[in-house]
Amino acid sequence: MAKKTKGPDDAGKRNGDGKPESAGESRLAATPGETAEPSGSQLNVLGQYIKDLSFESPGAPDVLQSPPPNPQLQVTVNVTALGRAPEIFEVTLSLEVHAKSDTGVIYNVELLYGGLFRLRNIPQNMLQPVLFVDCATILFPYARRVLSDMTRDGGYPLYTQNLARGQLQTGPTN
Repeated sequence: MAKKTKGPDDAGKRNGDGKPESAGESRLAATPGETAEPSGSQLNVLGQYIKDLSFESPGAPDVLQSPPPNPQLQVTVNVTALGRAPEIFEVTLSLEVHAKSDTGVIYNVELLYGGLFRLRNIPQNMLQPVLFVDCATILFPYARRVLSDMTRDGGYPLYTQNLARGQLQTGPTN
């Protein structure tokens, strides 16, 4: 086995990009009395919460006993962002789900799901995409779970439960 020899670039501590740091160089420089912070962009989730939640099933319990014909589902998603303090933003997902059939409303669900984010060192031209895409992407799975739980708890079983019971047909039967 060959022994590795140190070359001139091998001396000193590496800083992650293959170049050695000099004795006085540091990736995080801080003046006395300040804490060192990374110079790269940061997105921190400070909190998530339900701002408003509404579930209506005006046809219950009748609609639960015999599913109405020709059900239709309409889902609307909107995102808003609001600055709360320097580097602090509130992003809110507005989700509306309306299920109806030829006989009327099956159920309506409306959810405002918010998150508080700290954004540091984000270039101004990237602020809007980060808020409306990245932050919304972080919030969406949690908001989806709230909607799923709400419709299930409202008496509407999940797709897989209906499939297991054989209530859903995937094609024509002979």
